[in-house]
Amino acid sequence: MRGLVWMKDGGAEYAEVDLGAELTAVGVAIGTDPIPYRLEYTLRTLTGYVTELLSVRVHGVGWHRAIDLRRSVHGTWSCETREEGHLEGPPPGGDMNDLGDALDCDLGMSPLTNSMPILRHGLAVQEGRVDLVTAWVEVPHLRVIRQPQRYAHLGPGRVRYESGGFRTDLALDDGVVVDYPGLARMVVGEPQSRPSVGPTLS
Repeated sequence: MRGLVWMKDGGAEYAEVDLGAELTAVGVAIGTDPIPYRLEYTLRTLTGYVTELLSVRVHGVGWHRAIDLRRSVHGTWSCETREEGHLEGPPPGGDMNDLGDALDCDLGMSPLTNSMPILRHGLAVQEGRVDLVTAWVEVPHLRVIRQPQRYAHLGPGRVRYESGGFRTDLALDDGVVVDYPGLARMVVGEPQSRPSVGPTLS
């Protein structure tokens, strides 16, 4: 288990991450764009870092939103949503039929979920490039949309990420993003330890 902290221009994120053949994590983030919010998430993958569950709760003054985004072993995505109060912008959730070829979720403003395709394809340590589709979760609205992405190995611990017209070079440690220019930089990364009993996530 590792305790990780990323600082951002408009907030911060803390996550407790267990990384082996699968990835599990619980995290909390605060942000300011487009309005102040507090977010909590639970992430769980199957072997090979394929998403199984992303559960997100986010709230600000006068509003609250939540989603439980799941991918079955057969590749079917589902999403349960809840919302209270008024937050200007799109509603939570989206069309799950658009996500049939997606293996990964991508939580907006979180550098952690970029790690999953990088780990699965070994791009932090070996040459290669992969084009894929993710279930991208917009924060704080929690809208879920299909998003094509590309990852390419640049060198040991360095991977280029592209989506649409956006491109940036990520720095990694053990496959986990430590520097995402323009988004986040890790300031604390406790060493990985191996508990005799894995974490229980609800």
